[in-house]
Amino acid sequence: MNSIELHNTLPCVFEGRDVQSEIWLQDVVFQKGETYLVEASSGTGKSSLCSYIIGYRKDYLGNICFDNKDIRQHRVSDWTAIRKHTLSLLFQELRLFPELTAMENIDIKNELTNHKSHKEIEAWFERLGIADKINAKVGRMSFGQQQRVAMIRALVQPFDFLMVDEPISHLDDENSKIMAGIMMEEAQHQGAGVIVTSIGKHMDLPYTKTFRL
Repeated sequence: MNSIELHNTLPCVFEGRDVQSEIWLQDVVFQKGETYLVEASSGTGKSSLCSYIIGYRKDYLGNICFDNKDIRQHRVSDWTAIRKHTLSLLFQELRLFPELTAMENIDIKNELTNHKSHKEIEAWFERLGIADKINAKVGRMSFGQQQRVAMIRALVQPFDFLMVDEPISHLDDENSKIMAGIMMEEAQHQGAGVIVTSIGKHMDLPYTKTFRL
């Protein structure tokens, strides 16, 4: 997939409101290989945008297209393939399984894609300062530690676009920098586009364009 296009898209709940946005009700194109920041205030639909693009929600007006094909035309089998090979999302709420260990959470996805070796994954744990948490249950980890596990999980698959929803909200500057470095290394390796959302603190990256939601 080379592009994600939004055409006059708007959450249904915003219909009839005076919306001032560089995303909603606009023609917007995200290109593969480029890096974008979507800055937002709370309640402006940031996480909804991610859910629309990944196909989890359809309560919007207008159109969202992948390479000029409206995503409403995709069947369940299409979405299964897209989420396995084309799009990866790091959710704001992470959606990890608290009763499983950090590695078990990652293996759930990696065993579907066979994209990374355990040696590569362990190296990421080491760089992120959580090597001692590989076999720890996620429910006993801090939210910042969980954010790093969720990032690793997002990277253990092929993707043309990576979306990360407030990925460093609970990280200090040093760990934010390390996580951003790992993310961009993998995105560049895959030639992928990156869409970062934030309501304040965001990764310091060479963004192609910044949108105000």
